[in-house]
Amino acid sequence: MKHIYEGKTKTVYELDNGNILLKFKDDVTGKDGVFDPGANTVGLSIEGMGKGGLRLTTHFFEMLQKAGIKTHYVKSNIEDSTMEVYPAAMFGHGIEVICRFKAVGSFLRRYGQYAKENQDLEAFVEVTLKDDEREDPPITKDALAMLGILTNDEYESLKAQTIKISTLIKEELYKYDCELYDIKLEFGRHNGEVLLIDEISGGNMRVYKNGTYVGPLDIVKIILGG
Repeated sequence: MKHIYEGKTKTVYELDNGNILLKFKDDVTGKDGVFDPGANTVGLSIEGMGKGGLRLTTHFFEMLQKAGIKTHYVKSNIEDSTMEVYPAAMFGHGIEVICRFKAVGSFLRRYGQYAKENQDLEAFVEVTLKDDEREDPPITKDALAMLGILTNDEYESLKAQTIKISTLIKEELYKYDCELYDIKLEFGRHNGEVLLIDEISGGNMRVYKNGTYVGPLDIVKIILGG
């Protein structure tokens, strides 16, 4: 296999069959040693995070498969901390899609003049550009189309999928008395379709249980044990 990219939380390889292999690391995003799923820099390493993130990602991708939702997922090897996926083209240099159920994090920092902390949000979808230099700026549907990053139809597909996927994950977490505050997803193009890509792990979401924050590895333990 061929090494093609070294990401913040994963190493990316190209397989001989044309698919992509993602190797999960223990690194997570954050700042000053504090985990933050919305940060655009690696803040710390958490032992077991890579394998735990892959276990949870596999659980959620297989759950979405059963629900009839197409993703880039092919299969996982938990022992090797690797996941095989179909190749997908990024939108522009990459975008991230956040679905918010509570007013926290950067949403509250930006809109705190109007929003109250932990205020309920109705699956609010927000798109940001992957751009470390400009701190991942939010971007609107119109701007995405005008700049040629994705079409209006692709945006509507992405938004609908985000709400459906995020709601299913929220409902799954609710079974374990956990509440999803927000989640960060990524999408790409595969065979002309907009598909969910990357991962669905505790490092990409804010989860609370009985009002107490649940860390990324604790989410794995609550849902999958071990």
